[in-house]
Amino acid sequence: MATGKGKAKQVKGKVQETVGKVTGDKGQQAKGRGEQITGKAEELTEEARRHGKN
Repeated sequence: MATGKGKAKQVKGKVQETVGKVTGDKGQQAKGRGEQITGKAEELTEEARRHGKN
């Protein structure tokens, strides 16, 4: 199940990456990918905590 904060970061990162692609800004694309990875990590951490596997 997706968590709020982690999922929000993933969406934000996807938007950043897309804007970077449209504008040709490779730095923006990289920031967006990083944000997505951070969001996924937060989501997985929260999921593990919820299942008592921290």
